[in-house]
Amino acid sequence: MFDSVLIANRGEIALRILRACRDLGLRTIAVHSKADAGLRHVALADQALCIGPAPAARSYLDKHEILLAAQLTGAGAIHPGYGFLSENADFAEMVERSGIAFVGPPASAIRIMGDKVSAKRAMIAAGVPCVPGPDSALPDDPDRIAAIGAETGYPLIVKASGGGGGRGMRIVREAASLISAVSLAREEAGRAFGNPEVYVERFLEFPRHVEIQVLADAHGNAIHLGARDCSTQRRHQKLIEEAPPPGIDPVAIDRIGRRCAAACVAIGYRGAGTFEFLYEDGEFYFIEMNTRVQVEHPVTEEITGIDIVREQLLIAMGEPLGVAQEDVRFDGHAIECRINAENPFRFTPSPGRLSRFVAPGGPGIRLDTHLYPGYEIPPNYDSLIAKLIAHGPTREIAIARMRRALGEMTIEGVESSGPLHSLLMAEPGILAGGFDIHHLERLMADGFGRA
Repeated sequence: MFDSVLIANRGEIALRILRACRDLGLRTIAVHSKADAGLRHVALADQALCIGPAPAARSYLDKHEILLAAQLTGAGAIHPGYGFLSENADFAEMVERSGIAFVGPPASAIRIMGDKVSAKRAMIAAGVPCVPGPDSALPDDPDRIAAIGAETGYPLIVKASGGGGGRGMRIVREAASLISAVSLAREEAGRAFGNPEVYVERFLEFPRHVEIQVLADAHGNAIHLGARDCSTQRRHQKLIEEAPPPGIDPVAIDRIGRRCAAACVAIGYRGAGTFEFLYEDGEFYFIEMNTRVQVEHPVTEEITGIDIVREQLLIAMGEPLGVAQEDVRFDGHAIECRINAENPFRFTPSPGRLSRFVAPGGPGIRLDTHLYPGYEIPPNYDSLIAKLIAHGPTREIAIARMRRALGEMTIEGVESSGPLHSLLMAEPGILAGGFDIHHLERLMADGFGRA
C-alpha cells in the first residue's frame, strides 16, 4: 500500500493521473521540466519539483533524477503515464529495487513484450494468433535470410525487434529486394532504438488496426475490456480511435480478448495493457503489446464505465481486480479525436502561445486536456494537446456529437488538427466504418481537405 504518487509525465496524461489519485485520496507529487512550470497538474499537485531543462533527455527521460525526486519527496509510487519512461524495463527495475511501487507491469513482463520477437514467441505459446512468420530475429547469413523469406512468402515486411512507429520497417514484394531491405532496416533500427535486430512477417495489404484493452492484478486475475479500432492513421500515427470496432462480431472480440487475458496470466503481467492486432478477412493477428496506459483509453472507459487509471493505481497497491469478466458491460459507442498543435494538413508542429481556448460541452462530450488561455505550448515535446471524446448510444449519435463538439471548440494562437477532424467526421468512408489503415493516407494523397 502507498499514500503518495509521483507523476513522471506531463500534459494531459499527468493531469489525468493526478485526478485519479485525488479520487483515491492519494498525495500527488509532480515533476516537471523548466519549460513546464506553468502546467495545470504542477499547480494542482500537493508538491512539485523541477527536474531539469526542457529537453526530455535531461528531464522526463532522466531515470536517476526522477527516482531521486521520488526518494526525496517520500513518494510511495511512481506513475509513468505513457511515452517517456513508461515502457522502460530498466527504469521499472530501478523503481522496484528502491522499494517504491511502479504503477505498471513488472520489469520482466516489460522486457518480454518490449521486444517484438520475444513477444511473438510468448503469444504463440499462449495461443494468441500471430502474423505468419518466424518467431526469431533474422540471422546474418544472406542465404539463410533468403530461405526464411521464401518460407514466409511475399509480400513480407521487415520490422525492428525493439521499436515501432514505422521506423526500422521495410515492405518487400520480391526476393531480389530482401537483402538490401534488411540492411536498411537494421541500420535504421540501430539508430532509432539502439537495437539493430529485425525480423520478418507476412505483409497484410489492407488490414484494420484493432486492439484489446486488458487489466491484470497480482493475484492471477485478468480480464479484457473489449476492443478499439485505431485504423485512422498517418505514417503509423493514430488520429482517431473508437470503441467498439464497427462491424466486428462481439463474440469474436470476446474470444480473442479472453486469450489476451490468459496470456497476461501466463507471462506474469500486472496492470493495464493493450494487445495490438492487425485484422483482415475476419482474422486477428497479434503485432505487439503496449505495457502501459494508452492515449486512447478514454473510449474504453466511456463504454465500460471502468476508470482504467484508477484500476492501475489499485492494482499497484496490491488490490485484486474489483470486477470479473462476466461483470464487464458495454454501453453504446465512443470516439476519440487526438487534437494536436500542428498544421491540420501538412502535419507540421505549431508550438506557441494559446491566445484563446473555448472547450466544447454538452451531452456525451468529454475533453481531456491541460490547455488554458495564455498557455505556451513548447516545441520540445509531442504535439498532442487535447483528446476530445464523444459517447452515445449508437455510433451515429457519437459521430453527430463529435461533429457538434469540434464545431464548438475554439483554439487560437496556434494551428491545430481540429479542422481535419471536422472534415473526417463527414467523410463517407469514415462514416461507413470498417476501413483499413491506409484509408486516411489515400484520402490525403487525393488532396482531401485542400482546395
